[in-house]
Amino acid sequence: MSPLKALRSQLGKLQRLAQPYFLPLDNGASSGQFLVLVVALIAVVVGFTLLLLTAAIAASSAWIPALQLRFVPGVADQVASIWAGPGGKVVMVLFGAGLASFWALRAKLRQGRWLPWLLLGVITLLILVINGINVGISFVARNIENALVGYKAEDFWKIVAVYAFCLVLALPIRALQSYLIPKLGLMWREWLSERMLGRYMTNRAYYVLNPNDESVEEIDNPDQRISQDAASFTTTSLSITVEIISALLTFFSFIIVLWSINGTLALWLLAYSVGGTSLIIFASRKLVNLNYQQLKLEADFRYGLVHIRDNAESIAFYRGEQQEQKEGTRRLSGVIQNCNKLIVWEALIQVIQRSYDYFSRFLPWLVIAPIYFAKEVDFGVFGQASIAFSQVLFSVSYIVNNIDRLAAFSASISRLEGFQGKVEAISGEILAQSIAEQVQPPLGAESALGDESPDSILVSHVDLIPPRSSRRLIHDLSLEVAPSQRLLVVGPSGCGKTSFLRLVSGLWPAGAGRVHRPPVGELMFIPQKPYMLLGSLREQLCYPQSTELFSDDQLRHVLEEVRLPELVHRYPDLDIKQDWPRLLSLGEQQRLAFARLLLNSPRFVVLDEATSALDVITEKHLYNLLTQREMAFVSVGHRPTLRDFHDTVLALDGQGGWTLIPVASYDFNSGA
Repeated sequence: MSPLKALRSQLGKLQRLAQPYFLPLDNGASSGQFLVLVVALIAVVVGFTLLLLTAAIAASSAWIPALQLRFVPGVADQVASIWAGPGGKVVMVLFGAGLASFWALRAKLRQGRWLPWLLLGVITLLILVINGINVGISFVARNIENALVGYKAEDFWKIVAVYAFCLVLALPIRALQSYLIPKLGLMWREWLSERMLGRYMTNRAYYVLNPNDESVEEIDNPDQRISQDAASFTTTSLSITVEIISALLTFFSFIIVLWSINGTLALWLLAYSVGGTSLIIFASRKLVNLNYQQLKLEADFRYGLVHIRDNAESIAFYRGEQQEQKEGTRRLSGVIQNCNKLIVWEALIQVIQRSYDYFSRFLPWLVIAPIYFAKEVDFGVFGQASIAFSQVLFSVSYIVNNIDRLAAFSASISRLEGFQGKVEAISGEILAQSIAEQVQPPLGAESALGDESPDSILVSHVDLIPPRSSRRLIHDLSLEVAPSQRLLVVGPSGCGKTSFLRLVSGLWPAGAGRVHRPPVGELMFIPQKPYMLLGSLREQLCYPQSTELFSDDQLRHVLEEVRLPELVHRYPDLDIKQDWPRLLSLGEQQRLAFARLLLNSPRFVVLDEATSALDVITEKHLYNLLTQREMAFVSVGHRPTLRDFHDTVLALDGQGGWTLIPVASYDFNSGA
């Protein structure tokens, strides 16, 4: 991809990530409208600053005229000349146009979008005021040097007082700016993280994404992208935006000062900065890819360490420390190797940056010295020219001075927008699939299953093919699980038993045919290793329902029903939070999952070896609880004792074939 196309691609990604917070894309707002508002904001701030400065001068002239004469001499004349010339009229026209732009787009600035624009406007105002003070300081520095050279002590102390006044004025402005910028960034991060988290949890995007498959380079470590990358993006993008606005205002403020001193110096500066920027951009293209890779490798290494922490007991039982250390070292090695390349390229960039900075110091001397020796300017021009030159050079050399940050920022944009785009694509695919299922003819019209209840689990001529695979596990399967019916799924390992449960539960789509499921909330899936959330015992039991639906007596009673009375004695406070997967054995977790099931009371249950860690007596007790509540269930299991709780067996052969037979006719010993 050419550099121009790469730049356009990154700008498009940046727009899709950044613009929605300030101007939502989902209500027809375009990038052109967003840019119009940015320009309008600057116009409004400049106009407001001029009006504010005019009002301040008028007030000081009326109330404290001595203050104006002592600390801001000549400012009133400069402001008066702006209003007398065309500049004042132009600023006011732009000010009015800027306000009109915001008014015209007011309908699109919904959901509290006015606040970030207001804060951004205040930040821009503070930057403009600081630039005005800096311009004033350049003249102060010039006058100080002239007073020193001319041995004018009285003038020197007056000018020093002006300089002190400028510093006192600038300090609270800088403090307020230092607060508002991270505050706006924090607000932005909260909005972006909540938005991405919401999309991640919508339409099971979190399930469809495979974040830990290192062979898949598209999306890795979604947790890092939502947390760390989002925080980095909002902080860095806001910082860069403010710095660019500051650079532009600094450029226009000081280029006028520099041009008034010497036009040749201004032209040399522009040529020097353009050449240096072009060189640094060419040399730093490799940095973007290296930074992107570094973020991925660091996240992979961190995930490996988290994996060790989460599975510490299993590793200890296996004495697998050596293997885990080997895997951790492999991940760390990838981080170090890529970081070594990054160091080399960053060192090269720094050499170019330092050379650029060092040689820039000679230019003012080379240009100003001849006219100074010709006595065309006073000595103070040297100091003022150096200040103005450095400020303008800093503003036009923004890319050169921040190329490493921009490269890391570009990598962050690619990771974050790639994640956002993938999640949105998944949601779109699932939504399209849902719509397609809704517009198909009724299931009964094409099924030969006889009388069908809309509240049953209905599978009609289904081919089961795992996502992103071409392997067909089951071919042309048709069956029905009606209310109070119980189906047992059996077959050799790898034949597709758990995959069939995923199909029934709606986690996997059918490769062919159709599946009709009960309404949401009427079907619940219990895996072999139950899910233990980060929360209290009360939340564990009520999940995914609200804890307000059940009383303490109900929760304690259901624990006794599933034969976990000791939990009530160990943790009388149901709101206590513990590391439940570590504290509870697998058998206790499976019984707790049944307690959760009884509280939720669905009419259909899907059980994937949900009693594998329990003794036969406890297993019988739990299945009897389901039978007493007249729940229909589909089970996967290998114990012959399970036949007592089911009326039909679905036998899979692992080759795509299947047999549906009464449980009384199935021989667990022969598998037929």
